[in-house]
Amino acid sequence: MVANNAQEALQQAYAALKIGDKRNAYAWAKRAAQADPMLEEAWLILAKVSKPQASIKFLEQALQIDPNSENARKGMAWAQKRLRSQTEPLRAAPVAMSKPPAKKKKRAPLLFVGGFVLLCLVAAVIWAAGASPAMALFSSAPTATASATQQHWGQADISKPTYTPSPTATYTPTPTFTLTPTPTYTPTPTLTFTPTKTPLPTKTPKPTKTPVPVPTTEKPPETSGGTHWLEVNLTQQRVNAYAGDTLIKSFIVSTGTWQTPTVTGNYRIYLKYVSTTMSGPGYYLTGVPYTMYFYKGYGFHGTYWHDNFGTPMSHGCVNLRTSDAAWLFDFSPLGTAVFVHY
Repeated sequence: MVANNAQEALQQAYAALKIGDKRNAYAWAKRAAQADPMLEEAWLILAKVSKPQASIKFLEQALQIDPNSENARKGMAWAQKRLRSQTEPLRAAPVAMSKPPAKKKKRAPLLFVGGFVLLCLVAAVIWAAGASPAMALFSSAPTATASATQQHWGQADISKPTYTPSPTATYTPTPTFTLTPTPTYTPTPTLTFTPTKTPLPTKTPKPTKTPVPVPTTEKPPETSGGTHWLEVNLTQQRVNAYAGDTLIKSFIVSTGTWQTPTVTGNYRIYLKYVSTTMSGPGYYLTGVPYTMYFYKGYGFHGTYWHDNFGTPMSHGCVNLRTSDAAWLFDFSPLGTAVFVHY
C-alpha cells in the first residue's frame, strides 16, 4: 500500500512539473519521498524546484540511493553552478577609455589670418565700385561686375571628440538540468488460486467403556412397580415401550440391513445426547437428534435423511422419526433395559 501511495504522489508531481506548477510539484514530490524514502525520482523533483542550497541537499540524498545515477550527477553540477552564480560579486562593466583631449591650439594666428582675408575682400569691393565705402553701400548706379576673387582659407587642426562605445553586459542564462523520469515497473496483478479447505469430519466421541453385556435372546425378567424398558422387534421393525408389563407406546423403525445387522440380546442405555455427530464408512452425519447408545456404537436416534421406516436401512442403529425419538428419549432414563430380538 505504501509503494502505491508513493507512485501516485510521484505521478502527480510529474504532472504539476509539466505545467510549470512548482509549488504543487514540490508538495507531491515531498509526499512521495515521505511515503518511500528510497524513491530517487522524488528527490530529483524536489531538487529541480528548490533553491540551490536545498537542491544540493536533495541531490545528495538521491546519490546516496544510487551513486551512479546520471540524473543526480547532472543535477548536482547544475545546482552547484547556480549556487556559485549567486555568491560571486557582480563584476563592474569595463569603462571605455577615451583618448586624452587634444591640447587646444592657440586661436590667435587663426583670428589674424581671418581678419586679413576679410580686409582684402572689403578693399576689393571698394576698388571695384570706384567710390567710397559709403557709396558702395548706398549708390544705386550700376557698377561693373566684380571679378571673381580667389578665396583663401586658413587650415587648422581642430580636435573632435571621439565616441568609443562602452561594452554592454550580456546576460547568459544559467542552463537548467532536465529531469528524465525513469519508468517504474508496475506489476500486473495475477490470478491466485486459493484452495478451498475441505472440512474434515469431526471425530465422534467414543462412548465411555462400560461392561459389555452378554448377548441373550431371553426376555428380561418382568419388573414390578412400572419400571420402564424397551423391546426392539427386528422382524416387525418396531420398538415397544413398556412400564412393567404394560405396553405404553409402539413405534415403527428401521434397523440394520443384512450387511450391517443390529445386535440382539439384553442391554442397558449407558449414554444419551440431545444432538451429536455420527460417522463411519460411507457416511458422515451432523446434528443427529435424541441419540441413546445401548451397546458400543449401537443406539436409538432420530432420522432426518430418510422416511422409509419399516424397512431395514441403517448401519446397525435403530432409526426413528425425530418426534418419536424425542418421546422415547424422555421416557428412557440412563440404565433403561433394552431387549433386541427377531
